[in-house]
Amino acid sequence: MSTAVETVAPVTLTEGAKKEVKKLISQQELGAEFGLRLGVEGGGCAGMNYVLGFDQQKEGDNEYEIDGIRVFMHKAHGLYLVGMEVDFQQGLNARGFVFNNPNASNTCGCGTSFSV
Repeated sequence: MSTAVETVAPVTLTEGAKKEVKKLISQQELGAEFGLRLGVEGGGCAGMNYVLGFDQQKEGDNEYEIDGIRVFMHKAHGLYLVGMEVDFQQGLNARGFVFNNPNASNTCGCGTSFSV
């Protein structure tokens, strides 16, 4: 596994997303070896689902640091996620992480599935 931290992350986290991720990290009392995993997987109504969760670094991952948050992303997923913004919304109609992906040619109504 690579131990080098990449200097520029291909994705951004809004202030709301960073605040929520840091809150979840402290609530779950994760060890220093854990970070936020961003990625994609096949499935969903539009063809691909976003992956967002806490995990340890795996073979083939790049590691980024975004405002003190360790972020892991498999090298192959950057193609689908470059330029994406992850936000966290706390509204009356919806609460949760929102993915604003300029690479998505089609998204489903739930916002967690897309196609390129």
